[in-house]
Formats: sequence, C-alpha cells, structure tokens
Amino acid sequence: MSTPQSLSPAILTYLSSIASNKLPLPHDQVQEFHSYLSTTSKPKNVPSHEPSREAPLDLHQFLNYITSDEGDAMVKLEEQDLSYPLSNYFINSSHNTYLTGNQLYSESKIDVWNGESKSSSTEDKDEGEEQKHRFRPRVPHSFRKHFSGKDEQTPKTSAVAESLSLPTPWMSASTAARAEPRVLHGYTLTKEVAFRDVCIAIGDAAFVNSLEVHAGREQQEIMVEIMEQAWKGLLVRPAANHECEQLPTPAELLRKILVKVKYIAPEKAAAKAAKATKPSVQRKKSASSSSSSENQGPESTAKTKRSSIIGSLSAMGVYTRSYHFKGLSSPEATAPCHVFSLSEKKLMAVHESHGPTLFSHNRNYMMRAFPSGTRVSSSNLDPAVCWRKGVQMVALNLQKNDAGVMLNAGMFAGSVGWVLKPKGYRGNRQGQGTAVSDESQSDAIAHRTLSLSIEFLAAQTLPLPIGDSKPSGFNPYIKCELHVERPEERTGEVIEGGGKSKDGEYKHKTKTRKGIEPDFDGEVVHFSDVPGVVEALSFVR
Repeated sequence: MSTPQSLSPAILTYLSSIASNKLPLPHDQVQEFHSYLSTTSKPKNVPSHEPSREAPLDLHQFLNYITSDEGDAMVKLEEQDLSYPLSNYFINSSHNTYLTGNQLYSESKIDVWNGESKSSSTEDKDEGEEQKHRFRPRVPHSFRKHFSGKDEQTPKTSAVAESLSLPTPWMSASTAARAEPRVLHGYTLTKEVAFRDVCIAIGDAAFVNSLEVHAGREQQEIMVEIMEQAWKGLLVRPAANHECEQLPTPAELLRKILVKVKYIAPEKAAAKAAKATKPSVQRKKSASSSSSSENQGPESTAKTKRSSIIGSLSAMGVYTRSYHFKGLSSPEATAPCHVFSLSEKKLMAVHESHGPTLFSHNRNYMMRAFPSGTRVSSSNLDPAVCWRKGVQMVALNLQKNDAGVMLNAGMFAGSVGWVLKPKGYRGNRQGQGTAVSDESQSDAIAHRTLSLSIEFLAAQTLPLPIGDSKPSGFNPYIKCELHVERPEERTGEVIEGGGKSKDGEYKHKTKTRKGIEPDFDGEVVHFSDVPGVVEALSFVR
C-alpha cells in the first residue's frame, strides 16, 4: 500500500476535493471511513455521531484511510458458507502449474506454488513417467539427472526431500537402482521435475491435485508412497469399506488434500494386478528349417507393459474419481463422486448438443475444463463461459497474464481458493440427486440490465514498458471492458470464438495522457443498458 507521503500531486488534489466534499463520496463509503476511524483513532478524534454525507472529512484521517488496507478498492468478500457439497463451489484451478512460460520448451520450477500460484486450489496435470523414457525433456522444477537403470549407484535425493527426512528413492530387488517418477508435459521440450519435489512444494498450496498418469505399476506404487509421506496428515483417505455416496463440504475438508485420479473398480484393479504378475509364454520363430530343439522349445518371458492405474493409486481418489467422459446420459454421469475432465473444444460441443443437461449436471456433480493442447503459447480459454455453465474447476495456464487469468483473479480475489456459486447455480444441499434434469441456464437465475459509469481521476508510478526508460515518451491510456453473458450461452447456440479468452464485448478507452503519473481529468466512460447480466458472473476488466 501507498502512504500519504508517497501520493502524487494530482492524486492529492483529487483526494483533497473528495475530503472537502467537492467530489462527494457515496454514503456507504463514508460509513466505511467512519468505521475505520472507530477502530484506529483515539476516542477524542472520533465524531460522537456519524456526520452527514455532506459534511467534510478530516483530510489527514482520510489520507491515512485511503492508503490503508481498509481503504482498498477491492470489496471484501462476505464470509463464505462452507456447508454446501463441493459441487456448489467454483475452485481456483491451474494447468501445468510447474511451467514458467510456453507449453513447448519453457523451463519448470517448483517454487511457483510458493508465489502467485499459492492461492490456487488445484494443481493440475502431474504426469508420473518412468525415468528411463527420457527421449523427450519434461517438466518441472528441481531438476534430476537422467538415471538409467544401468548405473548401479543410488540417485541422490533433492535438498528439499533431505530437509524433511524423507527416504531415498526405492531400490529394486535387483542390483539396479529404481528411479522415482517425474512430472512432465508429454511430447514437448519442457524440462522435468521430480514427483516427490512437486508433492512437497504443493503441500501448503493445493486443495485438489489432478494426476494424469503414464507410469508403470512399480512407479505408481512409488507415487502412492510419496504422496502418503509428503501429505501425511493432510491426505483424505477412505475409511474401511468406504463407498462414496455424496460429496463432502469444504468445511469438512479444511486443511485436507484431495487427489483426482482415474477410477478403477477394486475388483477390476485386483484382476488386472493378478494378470500383470503372470508371465507370458511365447514361441521363438525359427531362423531356419532346422528342427533343433533350441528353436522349438517355449520361452517364458515377463513382458513389461505400461499398465493401467493400480488399485492403491485409484483408491486415493476418494471424492474426486476421474471417469472417461462418455456422455451426460452414461451411468458414470450420476456416480456421486465422479469428475469429468473436458477440453475446451469438447465442452463447447456438449454445450451445443446438451446445454441444459450440462448445466443441470454441474449443479450436483463435479466437472473440470482445461485448455486445448494447441495453446503452446500458454494462452487460455474464457473461464467465465465455463463458470456460467456451472463448471467448478476451470484450469488455466497461469504463465500468461491474459484476459482469462485476469478474470480468474477477479473471481477469486480475497478468497482462499473457492467461491460459492450463485443461488440458482447450486444443487441439493443434502447431497447429490439421482438424475440430471433439463433446467436451463437461462431459467436458473435472474438476468438484469446493467448501466455502469466509471470515472477516472489519476494514476501514479506506472511501470514503463520493457525497454523504455524515458517517462516523457510514455503515453498511457485506460481500456475498460465488460465481460458478460452472451445470449447464445443460454440458448445452446454456437458461442462466438468457441469460448476462447478474448476482449469483452463492451469496451471503451480513455484519451491518451503523458508520463507515469497521468491525470485523467475525471474522464467518464459509460456502459448503458447492457442486457442479460448476472452480477456474480460478470466482470469489469
């Protein structure tokens, strides 16, 4: 925050006019100011009664207020009701969080979870990959040397793992060491990071961790052990004979970590495990017409395959069981704890074919949307379009501060990572329903007409563009946009741009000014009679 002494002359002039009532404050802001005085000033400095709206304010007190945390322009969120099932909340979500730039060849770091990503409630796309498959550089942070199974020395643990007294990577029964899984972005030139280091880094930052697993059975066993160690006391684990019948509430999940992973029925997982341990019998193909017994005898060889999800890893998805999306009428669509993950393209296709059913599904069941794999520049989809469809987790590429990331920042500003949906978007408070209805997005909540005016006074200490060192040549202006619901979102028609993040439909721009402390001279922009607005899901950017 600024201090009264750091304010520019132009801003001081405007604030003096506000305090003297030449530019009167709205009544609710005057009340906030006097509430601030009652908690920070000595009793003799606080008026015995609340002054009228027209009375001037003490300039010194007003400057202290306007530069304090209490004077922050961001409206504080009301205390969240955490008693609804999890499907009734929007959850702050990120995609390939470990990457520092583009999705093709950027570096990776684990400390992103300790920075701006820390408020994110989901860490997306952990890919457990066997270390021997090193033909494509991978993802994240603490970089481990490639460890081939031929080297017999044990791979070193990272410093962060040693600091927590975590065990060294497993050793196989053979003389070769067995490396730990890594996290990476498949088939790209991005760098890899140890799965253990990622788990440790996100222990205090994430709420739901989404795993995309491409590892063999042994590596999956190591993943389970690492998560149990790194998230000890935080990991939600199933009770004996647990059968998920309804989603828990956020109040029941405070200081807990959920794992979203592909669900395999226990009996199916057991059958696959038994099959995986059986050796396969093959007959060598004869190299000649010889009848030598060497060419005729069977040979038992244990074939190494990349297996499906093992039972112990699948069981970690207690309330967030990932199912392959086969449609909203499939049996999985009413499984109480299922999560469907849809790409932005697939989500738009379902919107166009089954819009009302999609909206109804997301009232009581979980869904996640993620950016297209073609977004190599780390651009984003429009999260607001997805939220208005009731999608709880819209995973964004936080590496690029585009419109999508800005809207996401607006949605979750002041929250701890989740926001209760508007009333018409919520489902059954007691838990899941048994069917998906056809109630549409247009019927769920009142849509209103908005008229909005914004007055711009002045700014200070604006950063110069990269490579520019002369404030005299800097000519700033303010672009202001409204991001509101389009009619086609309610009707199931094709959404222009396919739900991609872009400029708002309603936009204005101020006149160009000069310097890093511009005076906008009270210029006003007007948005008049904007139809179909749902306040809780509309944004000014």
